Amino acid sequence: MAKLKPLYDKIVVKRFEEQEQKTPSGIIIPDSAKEKPQMGEVVAVGEGKLLNNGQTVPPKVKEGDVVIFGKYAGTEVELEGEKYLVMSEDEILAVVEGAPVAK
Repeated sequence: MAKLKPLYDKIVVKRFEEQEQKTPSGIIIPDSAKEKPQMGEVVAVGEGKLLNNGQTVPPKVKEGDVVIFGKYAGTEVELEGEKYLVMSEDEILAVVEGAPVAK
């Protein structure tokens, strides 16, 4: 089983699934017309950002955190049929704390 291990300040996020959407009249909106969710779970974290002086600053997020990221953040990759986003830590806008989130 392959595993993604991000380098430096990179983060691997599993985007939450889109919910089936219907218009008020009952028409189902196709996947191609929907916006992708901007929320997901962190599944892997790099060692941290490497500074010019050689020090490494550890990341603020950890595996299991639920995060919100920008609409065009990261690069989508597929590994063994699963889709992930690989992004820099600075592309994460917020960490969702304490509230249960529907995946």
